[in-house]
Amino acid sequence: MRANYLFTSESVAEGHPDKVCDRISDEIVDLVYREAAKTGVNPWGVRIACETLATTNRVVIAGEVRLPPSLMKKDKDGKDVINPSKFKAAARRAIKDIGYEQDGFHWKKAKIDVLLHSQSADIAQGVDSAADQQGDEGAGDQGIMFGYACRETPDLMPAPIYYSHKILQLLATARKKGDGEVARLGPDAKSQVTVRYVDGKPSEATSIVLSTQHLDESWDSNKVRAVVEPYIREALGELKIADNCNWYINPTGKFVIGGPDGDAGLTGRKIIVDTYGGAAPHGGGAFSGKDTTKVDRSAAYAARYLAKNVVAAGLADRCTIQLSYAIGVAQPLSIYVDLHGTGKGVSEDQVEAAIRQNMDLSPSGIRRHLDLNKPIYAKTSAYGHFGRKAGRDGSFSWERTDLVKALKEAVKTKAAA
Repeated sequence: MRANYLFTSESVAEGHPDKVCDRISDEIVDLVYREAAKTGVNPWGVRIACETLATTNRVVIAGEVRLPPSLMKKDKDGKDVINPSKFKAAARRAIKDIGYEQDGFHWKKAKIDVLLHSQSADIAQGVDSAADQQGDEGAGDQGIMFGYACRETPDLMPAPIYYSHKILQLLATARKKGDGEVARLGPDAKSQVTVRYVDGKPSEATSIVLSTQHLDESWDSNKVRAVVEPYIREALGELKIADNCNWYINPTGKFVIGGPDGDAGLTGRKIIVDTYGGAAPHGGGAFSGKDTTKVDRSAAYAARYLAKNVVAAGLADRCTIQLSYAIGVAQPLSIYVDLHGTGKGVSEDQVEAAIRQNMDLSPSGIRRHLDLNKPIYAKTSAYGHFGRKAGRDGSFSWERTDLVKALKEAVKTKAAA
């Protein structure tokens, strides 16, 4: 492990074209879970894999679903087909909440196509029939998922992504409140923070990059910096800004045309922003638009939950966990733990055994343990799926540290044996 180095991570705001698509896709997931609850449909049967494309005043929603009857209608031949009205309404609400009322992308004027269709019977049987064969539902796909935690920030996240997210969150909150000149910023923005590490710990920010849309065409880079710099300094908090820090605020000059009008967006293209900013491995699967039988999402949440609890328990200062799955198979094929040489008198083998003892890592086991069958996903679509506060509505349950005591006891028992 290097002791002294620079590391950089980026974040993108909720108005970034790809994040607009992530938001719409997760609003669709929430809609399906919400309608299932309202109409008495078992949420365990919800299935959705939803992709969104956005460009100039156009949104296309596509994917596979198994829907509650309230989201269906009869076609002219009397067959059950998807009723697009509630899906379109959910997309418009999301676009409006983000703040798009521009000529090129407007929540009311954009044309929205809903191209959802029934889930493949072949995929469905891989998940559903596994319950008959194994007593539990199978994974919705094969793949590898990673979780990570470290002691660099209060939320046990890597510092560069933590601060990059925080800058954009503060600006978005202020923009929506409409206080002063910050209200003239647009929804589209990107941030990037480079952190200098000394003796393996975050020491100072050596470069800060922010490109943010602004609605006043007369503004230049200097004006934008004057508006946003107080929020950046607030976001960085206790992290020192180096005396020779390089500031790049709207380095190209003007940024008026933004969002899907400036660049097409697509669900699932910001997976490093969604996770650890490149400080940890990524299995490659996106989260947004997927129900939690899809281990791309649920197992990544479980891996973060476990890694965070390992670090919170004082078993290590850094922890990476990998899980792997096969479609239609309930239990993970492998569990891998790396403590990066920071273990506190425990080995990776001991931690792996403690994890197996304390959490059922089948898709249904994860869904039960973290209580994931809920409409809680729209708020995950921007500013990261990890390092957030667990909510009273059940959101971000994978950020709880309620497994600390059990992991400590299991490791102690294993060591004694």
